[in-house]
Amino acid sequence: MLPVCSSTTIGPGIGKVSKENFHGNEQPWLFVETNEQPLRSELFSVDLLQRHARELAQRHRIATWKSSNHLLSRLAANESLIREYNEQTLLAEKLRTITPAAEWLLDNFYLIKEQILLARRHLPRGFSRELPHLAGGPSADLPRVYDLAQELISHVDGRIDAAHLTSFISAYQETTPLKLGELWAIPIMLRLALIENLRRVAVLLIKALKERDRANFWADRILEVMESEPSKLIIVVGDLAKSGTRLTHAFVTEFWRLMQEKSPRAKLVLSWIEERLGEEGSTIEQRVQSESQNQAANQVSVGNSISSLRFLDAMDWREFVETLSVVEQSLRTDPAGIYGDMDFATRDAYRHVVERIAKGSAMPERDVAALAVELSRQQGGDGAERHSHVGYFLFDKGVEDLERAAGLKPPFKSWLPRLTRKFPFPFYVGSIAMIAFGVTLAFLRWPAVHYPVWTLIGMSMLILICASQLAVALVNWFVTIFVRPDLLPRLDYSDGIPSEHRTMVVVPTLLSSAGGIEHLLEALEVRYLANRDANIYFALLTDFRDGLQEHQPDDDALLQLVRAGIDSLNKKYQREPARAFYLFHRPRLWNEQDGVWMGYE
Repeated sequence: MLPVCSSTTIGPGIGKVSKENFHGNEQPWLFVETNEQPLRSELFSVDLLQRHARELAQRHRIATWKSSNHLLSRLAANESLIREYNEQTLLAEKLRTITPAAEWLLDNFYLIKEQILLARRHLPRGFSRELPHLAGGPSADLPRVYDLAQELISHVDGRIDAAHLTSFISAYQETTPLKLGELWAIPIMLRLALIENLRRVAVLLIKALKERDRANFWADRILEVMESEPSKLIIVVGDLAKSGTRLTHAFVTEFWRLMQEKSPRAKLVLSWIEERLGEEGSTIEQRVQSESQNQAANQVSVGNSISSLRFLDAMDWREFVETLSVVEQSLRTDPAGIYGDMDFATRDAYRHVVERIAKGSAMPERDVAALAVELSRQQGGDGAERHSHVGYFLFDKGVEDLERAAGLKPPFKSWLPRLTRKFPFPFYVGSIAMIAFGVTLAFLRWPAVHYPVWTLIGMSMLILICASQLAVALVNWFVTIFVRPDLLPRLDYSDGIPSEHRTMVVVPTLLSSAGGIEHLLEALEVRYLANRDANIYFALLTDFRDGLQEHQPDDDALLQLVRAGIDSLNKKYQREPARAFYLFHRPRLWNEQDGVWMGYE
């Protein structure tokens, strides 16, 4: 059974990094002065994870102040250390055998590097400041969701799967619901915590590698003396004792292996080590066994962390967020029953409105969503189906009613965009007028003292016309840059159109010639092949060309040709219960205003 170490939650800093040589060894090794252990606590089942999550929810206290962004600096420090560890281990691999955990890190360094780049890209500098931070404890000033990620990783030894993750977050939200931003931040926080865990394991591997190098140094020196000057062996052993070398697990294991392999006569040295270890209540066998367990535990932690990084890329995080979001659960009680049938982009836009209103008011996100549903339920009683849909209060004119009901206090910087959207025409025309008149006055400042009034009036009119064209172009250009278009809410038809929403694609056209009809039928067939849904129908809405008479000689032939083409398509693509292609034809009617016979419009 692997040994279990208690997890240590990080703070904002990182251990001091330095390089040192020891006892004449020419190979410098990176040394990290830190006691942080890998995220490896007692392994929990799903039930124990849920219980632990509820305890965390009761214990967490949220800070009321904005915190600094420690995560990016921590990520940079982790990247630097892992990169240097990789370089040093590549050098060591050429000289001696490395541990299985070190091999895992070397073989998957490319993946770790990709994950670090991905984490940096998905963690904007101001993003973590917007997340709730903890007010106290080992994770003080760090995002709450980052502490959750560390706790989960430590109690599953880095092996994350959907069942453990979902159960852990669901249990936490039974006591304290997470915000939408926190749910979306879970994958990036897990990625950061896994990289942190790999860095901590790398630190242990660095220390163990340094201890094995020290063991190699002393073993080589002792073996050399035993072969050349055995009488001086006691002096070398004395030097080892006076050097203050710590008899760590890695040192003892490597030293014992080398002495056993190369010189069975090294009883004096091993006896001295046994005596030293006996003073600490240990033996060589215990240290060797403990080192083997440590190497196995490190290998498991590295392997699990690497596998979890791959899992994060394969996980459907949209489904995860919608399954666990309390806002989503509230909005799905939409009185109109439409919200659940909308596509993901629309639902996400609705949730962002709830998030924005909650951020500017004293109400939590769950209550804002419930308020929107309640307003929809109240307004829908008068038969206005449009108002009974929750989207009316999140994405239509009802959003102002929801903001007032929630007590939203808009920030100062949002006043101008709000006024612009409320009075778009005055702002648009006013901006054009200001630019046009400003350019005109600028051009007329110098000629105003040199020309008579009527000449200035004529010049000003010409300049104003030219300036207005420039103003229109500038305003239109600024609008495309600064005004974000509103999302058009859409229903989700990715799994097909339901029968209650069946629709028909109608192409209005003129019957002018046999070649034109063949082109129309071919285009209609292409549309069908691109949209072969059982509840989509296709039709031609045809008219004859305008004429001085109600009937033209080629009318019947053209109509018969297009009718035969529609029948041919229905025979070619037979389906039940209704055919896919239709023809709607309008006869000519007399238009007194134009004095011709034409199709009715």
